[in-house]
Amino acid sequence: AIAYEAFYNCSNITNITIPNSVTVIDSKAFCNCSSLTSIEIPNSVTSIGNKAFMNCSGLTSIALPEGITSIADHTFANCSSITSITIPDSVTTINNDAFRYCTGLISINVGNSVEAIEQSAFYGCNNLTNITFPDAITRIEYNSFAGCSSLSSVIIPESMKYIGGNAFYDCVSLKSIVCKSA
Repeated sequence: AIAYEAFYNCSNITNITIPNSVTVIDSKAFCNCSSLTSIEIPNSVTSIGNKAFMNCSGLTSIALPEGITSIADHTFANCSSITSITIPDSVTTINNDAFRYCTGLISINVGNSVEAIEQSAFYGCNNLTNITFPDAITRIEYNSFAGCSSLSSVIIPESMKYIGGNAFYDCVSLKSIVCKSA
């Protein structure tokens, strides 16, 4: 495991390669590593804690391992240089504020197993242009995409049961919403 706050505030780290022996990246492990541009996370990692990479503003891309089942609260919040993210098929929940203020984020490839996007998960991702939800999704919580001012289209599958208040608040470019039906 990489322990709680192991590399917290190490602002000069530029890249990290995590060995296959690691299964857990604990909370705040790399929080505030603002010069970090790349990280290789092996598929042996099955858990990434809250705020693990929060405020890593230099991080441009990340490949999430297939073994994780959720993206914890604030995991990548304020990682303003990430332009795209692929959520693995093993993930069922994207938790609160997971990608909040990832202002460089343009596209998201949401894994086929994601059932819930929790509160403010993509809040303030103002360069995000579109998102396609998987057929497994049933819930989008409060403020999930609020402030995504470049979001222009949304396709909602028939599996959707709940869209929370302000879920798409201030999405001023939103022109197309397609709700699929059976």
